[in-house]
Amino acid sequence: MMRPLILAGVASLALTAPAVAQNPNYLRPVPEVEQRLDSLPFLVMGVRGIRSPTDTTKRVEMAYPDSVVLFAKLKPAPPGGDQDFNNRPRYELAAYSLQKLFLEPDDYVVPPTALRALPLSQVQRWDERAIPTFDATRSVLVALQYWLNNVTSKNFFDGDRFKTDTVYARHLADMNILTYLIRHSDSNAGNFLVSRDSAAPHVYSVDNGVAFRSTMSDRGIAWQDLRVDRLPRGTVERLRAITPERLDQALGVLAQFGIGADRELIPFPPGAVLNDKQGVRRLGNIVQFGLTRSEIDDVRSRLAILLKRVDNGEIALF
Repeated sequence: MMRPLILAGVASLALTAPAVAQNPNYLRPVPEVEQRLDSLPFLVMGVRGIRSPTDTTKRVEMAYPDSVVLFAKLKPAPPGGDQDFNNRPRYELAAYSLQKLFLEPDDYVVPPTALRALPLSQVQRWDERAIPTFDATRSVLVALQYWLNNVTSKNFFDGDRFKTDTVYARHLADMNILTYLIRHSDSNAGNFLVSRDSAAPHVYSVDNGVAFRSTMSDRGIAWQDLRVDRLPRGTVERLRAITPERLDQALGVLAQFGIGADRELIPFPPGAVLNDKQGVRRLGNIVQFGLTRSEIDDVRSRLAILLKRVDNGEIALF
């Protein structure tokens, strides 16, 4: 049995008494889940491969000092922090960040997602193949995403239900807006989920690493276009409020780390963009992740096209 693994974080749990989450697919409120994934210390109580025991993408059980237990998908970043296909943590972070500009937390279509630096020696306890993400460091960057409860990939896209169930239609349309804006390019059925709770039929996009300017998947690209013929009026109004400045602020710097004296990566508040032509930037002891100028411009262009189609009456509102 694997020994529990203590992961470093802040010194104390600065959380108030837990509130009841409105979304039944979250066991804790979204802001709290974000904080736990991003910075709070936890014990790794169990690890298993998603598809097979040797799969590098893991489902991890995390226990916190206040007795809360969360499950998350954990995927190590590739060497250098980025690659051309299906392992770009910055794309996962960008999808999560972008939705915040037009959705409320309980309506997020991407579950809480964070990029976290773990000591190499600790990651090697469950994956002896693990290597540092960056040369001259002793850390492994991993993308963590909250593991949703009571969801299924079966019938997540139901055209007949979209016509008659307004709540389901709103959630599906919100998801499609996001996949369109990020140019989602991997239609593998397991990437999309719907709640089993018919009274709260939330829809999710849980794998967004093949998006933006990524090479397209051979599993299909259906969700990079708008597949629904009507959109929620409230969501569209919030889309209209997204300015170029807000896009830059949300997507220009998604995560930033410093290299400490012990050669481990330490999270830092996002600073100014170091180089908008690169998605992973290094300057001295600073490592920064974000979308490039061209990638952000793509999002802005697709948003403008969507709103123009609404204004021209091509897409109805409800």
